[in-house]
Amino acid sequence: MLKLYKYIVRSPDSTPPEIMNSRRFYPYFKDCVGAIDGTHVHPSVPLEIQGRFHRRKGGTTQNVLAAITFDLKFTYVLAGLEGSAHDSFILNSALSRSGGFKIPVGIILN
Repeated sequence: MLKLYKYIVRSPDSTPPEIMNSRRFYPYFKDCVGAIDGTHVHPSVPLEIQGRFHRRKGGTTQNVLAAITFDLKFTYVLAGLEGSAHDSFILNSALSRSGGFKIPVGIILN
């Protein structure tokens, strides 16, 4: 999967025409190129490091951050961080990695 990443995942060019041409959505999403969200997946990790992957609500999980465009194409995926990691830590981690998550110029995170 990692070898296919550069062929599958692409950065968005601009706000899609469906938003740009919509009186209903344009005022709210005029500078938006996509969305980011996180989820937890159940990993298979060695016993000696399972404590790090224990999340607040119980169970062993791994955090996954994904960014998508409005046509549901992935533009960024970061997987492998511990289930106990806070959302702000995951976002900062994605932003600080070389070749990582890039926010286009002029875009504001809300």
